[in-house]
Amino acid sequence: MIDMLLSQVLDLMTPVLLAAMAGALCERAGVFNIALEGKMLVGAFVAVAASIVFGSPVLAVLAAVVCTAIFALPLALGGARFGGDPIVIGIGLNLLASGLTTYLLSALFGVTGTLVDPTVTALPRFGLVALAEIPVLGAILGGHSALVYLSWLLVVAIHVYLFRTRWGLRLRGIGEVPSAAAAMGANVSRYQTSVVVVAGGLCGLAGAVLALGSVALFAENMTAGRGWIAVVAVMLGRAHPFGIALACLGFGLADAVGLRLQGQGLPNQITDIAPYAITLLAMIGLGLRGAAKKMRNA
Repeated sequence: MIDMLLSQVLDLMTPVLLAAMAGALCERAGVFNIALEGKMLVGAFVAVAASIVFGSPVLAVLAAVVCTAIFALPLALGGARFGGDPIVIGIGLNLLASGLTTYLLSALFGVTGTLVDPTVTALPRFGLVALAEIPVLGAILGGHSALVYLSWLLVVAIHVYLFRTRWGLRLRGIGEVPSAAAAMGANVSRYQTSVVVVAGGLCGLAGAVLALGSVALFAENMTAGRGWIAVVAVMLGRAHPFGIALACLGFGLADAVGLRLQGQGLPNQITDIAPYAITLLAMIGLGLRGAAKKMRNA
């Protein structure tokens, strides 16, 4: 029972984790990225559309990454290079993503609400042979798509990049004191622009996992606030990959428990709000922690 629950947690947390890693990179570069929700939605739509066109989940994922990276260009150029307000641009991208995917769903496929096509296949799942014989661990870690395992590799890789390489040190310097980094010869706008585009690609991965991980469909606004949860995870984890992963585990657990309780006859409306209630409580906790810190420093 517990092994099945934890296995479900890994699946449910992966889209949020990938989007939160994107947010962490932007945060470290000094760009507050609240467009994670919209970019995830674009990634999900492109993944399903490309799966119909190409008939390959691999090409569908690649298309989602590329198109979402392109969709991130307004934030990359407007916010990072030309000094626009990233919050205003991010809100605009979220609204654009919602309207654009709804329009394209009708214009390209002639449907509204949900796009289900027999040619769309879910991402293949793999078992880890080395862990298959271990009673509980094998059931938890086996049978996931490649992107689930990739998300955890990215957590480690981003940590190493940020804290163990000179490029990561330079990026953190740009985020903390951009004027000092520029004085040392760093091209601040180029770094920030590149990071925002890469973060867009990560959101494309997140959207592809959401759409093709298990359901193999696209529904209007199917991200359902997961991008905003990712923003909160970045704040809770203080833009540190391991802290963010821990926060995403908590959100994934709340989501999985909510789904389990649905099977016990609890109304869907109650169980569906579990991750968002935890998000709200986390934000209140962050606010109280910040207020207490200000009082101590006063």
